[in-house]
Order: sequence, then C-alpha cells, then structure tokens
Amino acid sequence: MASQASFVEFILDQLSTCEGILTKKMFGEYAVYSGEKMFALICDDQLFIKPTVEGRNLLEASSALSEAPPYPQAKLWFLIDSDILDDRDRLTALATITISALPVPVKKPKKTKSKT
Repeated sequence: MASQASFVEFILDQLSTCEGILTKKMFGEYAVYSGEKMFALICDDQLFIKPTVEGRNLLEASSALSEAPPYPQAKLWFLIDSDILDDRDRLTALATITISALPVPVKKPKKTKSKT
C-alpha cells in the first residue's frame, strides 16, 4: 500500500522548522532528506527514522523506542509512534540529532566511456 500524499504533507509540516527537508518519491513510498542526507522513510503511512546511537538514546529516554523494517527484507529502523508524530518539538529534536549523526554521503564518480 502506497503512502498518502496527505500523510507526507503532515510529516513535512511537522518538520518545517528543520532546514532543507524534502521528500523524493520512490516506488510508491517516500525518502526524506535533509540536504544530501537521507534520514527517514515514509512507508505505508508510517514514519521510519534511520537508526543512530543518538536517536536511540533519545527514544529510550522517553520510552518510545520501537523498531521495524520499513519494507520487506529491510534492516530495522526506528518506527515513530503517534505520540512523537504529533509532538512537533520531539519529532524535530529526533530528526535534528539523527541528521547531525549521519555522515555526508560519498558521491560515486561518474563512469566515463573510454574512446578506443
């Protein structure tokens, strides 16, 4: 089941105080980016945040830690419950520390065709 655009808009609105947040549609679902860093997925109208030590510490402190795969055969990600989804400040704090903890992705060089 693909995520509804209204849920994606809700997530973007909740994260509106974070700079540079955007989504990219992928296979009927959405990846959530901050700049070049993909830090979350929206799948089946659920928000999954990429796991980091910092994010785990924040979620464990509030007893809100839940993990699930966002799609079949995926690794476990943090599944964000409705209490955090509805709390803009907590969701923003989780997104901010996750984004800060993630490395900037390394761009792969483009392959060039050799002339022979």
